[in-house]
Amino acid sequence: MSNMPMTDTPITNRPMMSLAFNGPGVWAIYRNEIRRTLRTLIQSVVSPVITTALYFIVFGGAIGSRISQVGGVSYGAFIVPGLIMLSLLTQSVSNASVAIYFPKFTGAIYELLSAPMSAVEAVLAYVGAAATKSVGIGLIILATAELFVNVTILHPVWMIAFLVLTSVAFSLFGFIIGIWAKSFEQLNLVPALILTPLTFLGGSFYSIDMLPPFWRTFSLFNPVVYLVSGFRWSFYGVGDVSIEASLAFTALFIAVCLAILVWIFRTGYRLRA
Repeated sequence: MSNMPMTDTPITNRPMMSLAFNGPGVWAIYRNEIRRTLRTLIQSVVSPVITTALYFIVFGGAIGSRISQVGGVSYGAFIVPGLIMLSLLTQSVSNASVAIYFPKFTGAIYELLSAPMSAVEAVLAYVGAAATKSVGIGLIILATAELFVNVTILHPVWMIAFLVLTSVAFSLFGFIIGIWAKSFEQLNLVPALILTPLTFLGGSFYSIDMLPPFWRTFSLFNPVVYLVSGFRWSFYGVGDVSIEASLAFTALFIAVCLAILVWIFRTGYRLRA
């Protein structure tokens, strides 16, 4: 795309929500992002599914042979929600951050800033596409897990709700990272150094009730614990924290991300020179 100059009313100077919703514009960006995923199907879908299957084989085989059950659930089935959440968080952040970073990198961001779209419409398109891809990958991984163990879903509606809410929350987070990043190194900095360690330490492969009292209390400051616990509860009715705490944290995280995005579009932070 060519570098188009900004108009007199760039997106960062427009109201967060205009009176007329630009449906065609939102759909065009959303469709383009979905098509980009289909063009890179092996990297976008096949790779995370294979990686998760390998996690399942290694952890389920090596540790499952030593731990028969956790909370009344076989270890192989117990780690399924954690594996889905691990992939969900990673893919949501990656999809959304790359989607907004590349227009900045190529200069095509000026076309977006000049387009007749509000900030809400732009975020809705990019975050909606990223969340859709993440939910799809999560469901594929769930179907793959059924090949290894029998997975029970006691609360399917809540399972879908947590799947969607988590995807949206971390797609918003990834969108913020994509705007903040000035280089590919910065783009991968937060996922590699912060998100992945928090996910592994967030009870994806174990229950924090298995930890000594001090480390269990320490783990409660890890936000991923609340996401994994709520998602696991939707499967087996057991979790490390209450379902209310999981929902409250998810809602709080979404609210914080939205507040940051409001500030970004009002100030033009790293969106315009």
